[in-house]
Amino acid sequence: MRELQEIQLENSELNLKSTYEKAPKIFEVIFREIGNSIVGQKEMIRQILIAMLCEGHVLVESNPGLGKTLTISTISQIMSMRFSRIQCTPDLMPADITGTDIIEEDERGSKHFKFKQGPVFANIVLADEINRASPKTQSALLEAMQEKQVTVASTTYTLDRPFFILATQNPIEMEGTYALPEAQLDRFLMKIRLDYPDPEEEFEIVNRYAEAFRPAVRRCIEKQTFLELQQITRRIPISNKLKKYAIDIVNQTRKMPDMIEAGASPRASIALILCAKANAFLDDRGYVDKEDIDSMALPVLRHRIILSFDAARNNITSDRIIQKILEDRKTII
Repeated sequence: MRELQEIQLENSELNLKSTYEKAPKIFEVIFREIGNSIVGQKEMIRQILIAMLCEGHVLVESNPGLGKTLTISTISQIMSMRFSRIQCTPDLMPADITGTDIIEEDERGSKHFKFKQGPVFANIVLADEINRASPKTQSALLEAMQEKQVTVASTTYTLDRPFFILATQNPIEMEGTYALPEAQLDRFLMKIRLDYPDPEEEFEIVNRYAEAFRPAVRRCIEKQTFLELQQITRRIPISNKLKKYAIDIVNQTRKMPDMIEAGASPRASIALILCAKANAFLDDRGYVDKEDIDSMALPVLRHRIILSFDAARNNITSDRIIQKILEDRKTII
């Protein structure tokens, strides 16, 4: 398999081969440093890193107090990236996110407009409780998420790379919230669901954060190195057979009218293959395997399908449907 699918790192202006050889050590250090601050939640951390390697964005759904903000701020410290946090509320306006033109007076007394950047001008942006912002404000993030740029008053500003948005929403207290439109949900590479830590992990959390000592993390990767890791991720080889397998999973979501009203778009096929490449990369494999696709199916697809009325009435979840699709394809490949 390795001989047939060898990663190609030539024909690049960057020294990707050197970074590729150091990648296992880099990932090991990243996970260790995050573990110094975060207890448990290993699957969330792994999936966030996968999304960042794929230049995608993540929607996290969980109850409050499970470490979402701490995790993403810790990652930004480790990678020496600029971090910003947006607390979404009903009165938040688009200009509060993107920025706006302000009048500035120079030393001569003359006045002119100057663009003041909003919090979206960062490498890692936490949009906390995104469903509490109005649809008008939510849509202000769409251009940034898809095009990596912001347009204000007919002027376009390019965002710094890498650019990553982690949005959170609370599954409880839904009164006064605005459900994200399907077009915006589809822009998120993954949707992650978090559970409470087990008693042993919670005991360690108490030991760390109820004492005078606070764990510290150190910077262990430069921003440029991470940009190179993103390029390598897209170069991880995948066979045409596995590409067709991933596409078949996505296509199946469009052929279940009794349970799914609207299936996933081709963007889901791209996301599934990209995430499978990143998963293989984190496992120090130079090629994609079937298990990489299967492990990424839930976070990639769960927010991209609309359940039928009958499925919702019978409490059939999107996760359950996706798992059934995977089980029906156990013997394939």
